[in-house]
Amino acid sequence: QVQLVESGGGLVQTGGSLRLSCAASGRTFSSYQMGWFHQAPGKERQFVAAISWSGGPTHYADSVKGRFTISRDNAKNTVYLQMSSLKPEDTDVYYCAATASGSLYNTRPRDYDYWGQGTQVTVSS
Repeated sequence: QVQLVESGGGLVQTGGSLRLSCAASGRTFSSYQMGWFHQAPGKERQFVAAISWSGGPTHYADSVKGRFTISRDNAKNTVYLQMSSLKPEDTDVYYCAATASGSLYNTRPRDYDYWGQGTQVTVSS
């Protein structure tokens, strides 16, 4: 089992940057595919980015390609989401998630098994 704790959210102006972190417990972190999702109140959770267990292959939602970068450090049991050129429409709660199986192209929330509590990102115009 994996426990996930996000951090790094906050308030930033349009065009600014933030780096989200997700710290995982457990000795098997390196065997999990990791993902980031975002969710607005009353709306479905939506895929942002995913990274393979090795940290090589990645996959992004079209809305964040070229602006966000997902990475991981298996020695630190941590996955990151570097967010740049932020827009007001990026405002949401961001969640990290883990799955022990599946493809990077499985982007539905139900494709992931473990979730963090979320961190709020607010982009002011």
